[in-house]
Amino acid sequence: MSILGNVIGGLLTGALSLVGNLTPSQQNGQSTYGTLSAPVLPAFLTSNPLPQGFPWGSLTAGTSNPDFPPTTGVTRVYDFTVTRSVIKPDGVSKDVILINGQFPGPTIEANWGDQIMVTIHNQITSPGEGIGIHWHGFLQKKTQYYDGVASVQQCPIAPGSSFTYNFQADTYGTSWYHSHYSAQYADGLFGPIVIHGPKNSAYDIDLGAIMLSDYFHKSYFEILEGVLSDTNDFSQIVPSSDNNLINGKGIYDCSNTTLPCTPNAGLSKFRFKQGKVHRLRLINTGAEALQRFSIDGHNLTVISNDFVPIQPYTTKVVTLGVGQRVDVLVTANVGGLTDSFWMRSNVSIPCSVSKQPYGLAAIGYDLAPLTSRPTSKSWNVPDPATCANDDLALTVPFYPMTPPAQSDFVQQYDIDFAANASNIFQWSVNGQTFRGNYNAPVLLLANLGNTSYPPEWNVYNYGTNGSVTFVVNNPAGFPAHPMHMHGHNFFVLHQGPGAWDGTVTNPSNPMRRDVIQVSGGSHVAIQIVTDNPGAWPFHCHIAWHVSGGLYITILEQPEQIKAIKIPSTLAQGCREWADFTGTTVINQIDSGL
Repeated sequence: MSILGNVIGGLLTGALSLVGNLTPSQQNGQSTYGTLSAPVLPAFLTSNPLPQGFPWGSLTAGTSNPDFPPTTGVTRVYDFTVTRSVIKPDGVSKDVILINGQFPGPTIEANWGDQIMVTIHNQITSPGEGIGIHWHGFLQKKTQYYDGVASVQQCPIAPGSSFTYNFQADTYGTSWYHSHYSAQYADGLFGPIVIHGPKNSAYDIDLGAIMLSDYFHKSYFEILEGVLSDTNDFSQIVPSSDNNLINGKGIYDCSNTTLPCTPNAGLSKFRFKQGKVHRLRLINTGAEALQRFSIDGHNLTVISNDFVPIQPYTTKVVTLGVGQRVDVLVTANVGGLTDSFWMRSNVSIPCSVSKQPYGLAAIGYDLAPLTSRPTSKSWNVPDPATCANDDLALTVPFYPMTPPAQSDFVQQYDIDFAANASNIFQWSVNGQTFRGNYNAPVLLLANLGNTSYPPEWNVYNYGTNGSVTFVVNNPAGFPAHPMHMHGHNFFVLHQGPGAWDGTVTNPSNPMRRDVIQVSGGSHVAIQIVTDNPGAWPFHCHIAWHVSGGLYITILEQPEQIKAIKIPSTLAQGCREWADFTGTTVINQIDSGL
């Protein structure tokens, strides 16, 4: 019998209990995600002045440009110690990276306009690894050097060292932080971010982050050894996830592994209040899989994509590529006080590879005990197998912005996948595979006036151009690529099959976001206004693809980069990394990212 038949089927038919066999600490360390003791979130943090009743004063979602945040004068301080420890997120023992002893990592919470200060203590040992933490989706217009990408804006944080990031919550909504050192975050180095801001839709209860993640029992380094090996075995080149987790929890059929395994480890649980409207902050924190999220019997009202509030629309299933966020509202008007329902997040099988693609969690109304299984049925919504996000006509930003009618430069971004001279399959952009240098961050060199780099760094210098359009071409039929750009919410001008003909969807107010799915055999045209001098990564967010070289750096306004006052802690971090690598050989088998 398949894993689905043994385990998920057992839950759906009542053969397995909702009472898991592991304690919370055995499964997720110190985390409370997915437990009924997890706190709901406030409308905003109140430990600061509240002009006109709100931290952001009179600014609203519909009338205030999100590119111009308020200044609250408040700093939210976090202290993260990063270690490794053996836990069992799905019952299988794995050496997982923990932040403050928990997986997934703690929630960072702030109001729009606050400063966020996070100190990272790298205590990963045996072996030691570097760390760089990326604060996904933040524009970093005043702090380009804190974007957190090793080899691009900083040297890795050396084992035994600490580093402090300090940046503004310059936009609002839902996001996450994650390692940007090799494929390290696939071992657990990630967590959610919630920035409170003006509402574009009313709701009653904020349930906080719901992290959807494919999950691998092997370490990220073992997986990369297979992905980047001299082999024609596509099961190694295109690794299959072992499970699919919701808020770090899942169950696994222990008969399918020789690793230490506890059956029926436990699923995440959530509480709905009858008649109330609930906000769910969905985040695809996985390494590879496209997720399809739904709640049995309940419609989902989509109110934002990534960090961009949108005009609400209703659907039964939400699709999220890796790195994407979708905030939805759900009204608890389907069941009685003791009823319960399945929350589902399924890996899209036409678009991703997984041995157990079905993620489950349980939602109980007010008095539901959540010890026995829900009896709800899934929506009958077939997977369209397009591997794409919802149609651009549906996703209209709440605050309208019109892009330049014509870009100063149009950049073709052609994706390819082929074996190199050593028979190692690698990804490339315009014929060049990326490989970074941890000891020589691009931004620090550009700040010194050095804008000449080795070809394998894939740096694209756009000089003083005021706007750039990127036409991402994915000619192969498979796979789709969730393309993420740092430092910008780009305009999505068009997506469709074949080559772009110049057509723009909704030219007066096109979709804006920071990750977009590019399906096989298709294109996506996106545009940025180059108003953020810096060195900005633009890459596929599938961990194995960016590690395999599917990446470029956008060098934006290089003359203005020279005027950036970069804190001395960046140089100190590079000295500490140089000291570490002077005595320890780093086995960089991948691109470095």
